[in-house]
Amino acid sequence: MSDFAKGEVWLVGAGPGDAGLLTLHAVEALKAADIVVHDALVSVEVLAYASGAELVLLGKRGGKPSPKQPEINARLVAEAKAGKRVVRLKGGDPFMFGRGAEEVLALVAADVKFRVIPGITAGIGGLAYAGIPVTSRDVNSSVIFLTGHDQTGLSPVGVDWSAVGKAAGMIVLYMAMRHMGEISGKLIAGGLAADTPVAVVMNASLPEMRVLDTTLERAAAEIEASGIGAPAIVSIGQGNLLREQMTWR
Repeated sequence: MSDFAKGEVWLVGAGPGDAGLLTLHAVEALKAADIVVHDALVSVEVLAYASGAELVLLGKRGGKPSPKQPEINARLVAEAKAGKRVVRLKGGDPFMFGRGAEEVLALVAADVKFRVIPGITAGIGGLAYAGIPVTSRDVNSSVIFLTGHDQTGLSPVGVDWSAVGKAAGMIVLYMAMRHMGEISGKLIAGGLAADTPVAVVMNASLPEMRVLDTTLERAAAEIEASGIGAPAIVSIGQGNLLREQMTWR
């Protein structure tokens, strides 16, 4: 890629998993990279585009030993200062609960040039693979995206769950599997109906994708009983019912 200069870091969104969802810019960056610092959830098919690059796994996984963010930031800066074309490859979109902003700010502080290549986030593209539109004119005209845990690993304390339940026709949760019981309870206590449809999409867009259709009240128990687990995206709202007609995989 002619404008990918040595000493630069490009933050690239890898999408939810299916390599066909990469943008042209993402593919060209991977082919031109000297080193690719990638997340744990980036698929083998995506990494195959970086056949000429050194691959370095520096991904964070909830509940598992993971590199600290300052370590990742420092590695990006060091590789760029060494004169390499660095791709920081992040699952989904770099700026959707992906700590991309923290990494960019570290590059700015170190006077390292950068570029951001957005990716398809699982909360939109992954749900589409399960036949779930995040908005539909006849069902909902708004959607809220939330993370299921904060920096401490607990469910976010700064969220007004009562207001969330009233504010949007669809709620999309990232990284919420460990706290679904607590989150469901707060939404129901805030006035959201216990029988509100819930869909849990595991390994979104990949051949091994699984979908659990449940309700807000039963979600936590049925997640545990089904064995479905992370990585998964959770959608809450009437739009999930369109899956009955719109499932295409």
